[in-house]
Amino acid sequence: MKATTEIEGGKNLSGSGSRVKLGELLALVPLQTVRGPRDVEIHGVAVDSREVRPGFVFVAREGEKTDGHRFLGDAIARGAVVVVSERPPDAKFAAAATWVQTPDARKAAGLMAAKAWGEPAKKMDLVGVTGTNGKTTSAYLIDGLFSRLAPPSAMLGTVVSKIGDRSAPTRHTTPEAPAIQEFLAQAVAAGCRYGALEVSSHGLALSRLEGSEFQVGVFTNLSRDHLDFHRDMESYWEAKRLLFTRYLRPGGRAVIAIGDVYGERLASGVSAEATTFGLSSTADLVMGSVETSLEGTRLSFREGSVIREIRSPLVGRYNALNLLGAYAAVRALGFSSDDILRTLPEVPGAPGRFERVSVSRPFDVVVDYAHTDDALRKLLEAARPLTRGKLWVVFGCGGERDRSKRPLMGMVAARLADRVVLTSDNPRGEDPAAIVREIQLGTKEHSESIEVEVDRRKAIAMALERAEAGDLVVIAGKGHEPYQIVGDRVLDFDDRNVVREILGS
Repeated sequence: MKATTEIEGGKNLSGSGSRVKLGELLALVPLQTVRGPRDVEIHGVAVDSREVRPGFVFVAREGEKTDGHRFLGDAIARGAVVVVSERPPDAKFAAAATWVQTPDARKAAGLMAAKAWGEPAKKMDLVGVTGTNGKTTSAYLIDGLFSRLAPPSAMLGTVVSKIGDRSAPTRHTTPEAPAIQEFLAQAVAAGCRYGALEVSSHGLALSRLEGSEFQVGVFTNLSRDHLDFHRDMESYWEAKRLLFTRYLRPGGRAVIAIGDVYGERLASGVSAEATTFGLSSTADLVMGSVETSLEGTRLSFREGSVIREIRSPLVGRYNALNLLGAYAAVRALGFSSDDILRTLPEVPGAPGRFERVSVSRPFDVVVDYAHTDDALRKLLEAARPLTRGKLWVVFGCGGERDRSKRPLMGMVAARLADRVVLTSDNPRGEDPAAIVREIQLGTKEHSESIEVEVDRRKAIAMALERAEAGDLVVIAGKGHEPYQIVGDRVLDFDDRNVVREILGS
């Protein structure tokens, strides 16, 4: 079965699978009604009618913003031979396609897609990384090790989908289940034995990982985020925990940071064999000294009775935990400590994560994706010891997202930075000025250090024009993103390029 679906809007990475009969797929899911022939040959599975090709199963679901049933006609016109839905058969389409009614269409989409693509996750050792912060950096580190120690390797996450030396940009951290299964099938076809996937709470809660299985699950941390979707922290936590309770294969391993209460809860409750890491003396891997500069990081840790050292080009104290987690994940797959530690100095970090922008000025500029209060706190705490002069931060908050973190981010910035410029992020359908006013609710005790410039380009220029020798300017919130979402428009905007344009670097 030749690949026909582009992976999250990037260049299609060709692969192949084996065609199956509908009857084989029906055996995987609970059935309420099947109307129409069962002996049809299936060429693929899609949840978006625009991705349907002849011989496809179209899974129609009710989403937050739209209803897939509205596009049944389009899917059938494009060649869908089966419709999967939680609704009873629609008489209008009874003659055009086999109608499968199931109580959980999302779950069915993943299980059917995995079978249609030859169950590719069973043919690889996958590492899934979940947590509020550190997923992208951890996935880059793990894939960087795989690509050097056992090439080719695959990676799927916030920034990129990558198979071997081919890559494509992504739109979502965890794409829909059929796209994941096709991606994994392409990775298998390309000879990948190992892969690293960022696993988001949305992806877990919405069953996008159905059909996948992981040999190693990594938990980085949990802090306030995405409460517009999950409603409360306990629901957010329960979504993250699914990686370890539902998607680890039998004999799989858990790698858990025990730096917060959620890590402790996971470590004490997970049934899989676990390796813990962190500052706690009770961890399996105990963090020791950390030395960091704008040139890189060196850290020591204790593993049993042995003291080991990691050297890395990554910057920032918080990256020490990401490095230790990546070491533990790859070690859990049987790679030797010596090979991992010898290779880590060669592995770069993820784009837009404490990324230094080269400028011909006597001050430094760093771009980072930090968009929660916890991430911003860790970022600024890491930046402070690297700053000889004043620490600047330019940031905003995304529109139509969790509003509760806005004053918290303002409080963190005002407390930890010398100068703060509040601006727009991705306002989407909200008024950028209104978003900034909500951020300012947390800055009242430090109003003398706060300035407002809603235009993000002008805000960055303001900080750069006022920065002096020895200062460090941190531009936070968007990191690797090459766009800004204003209303329903997606505008070209890359913080790194804007800095270079302003400074003529």
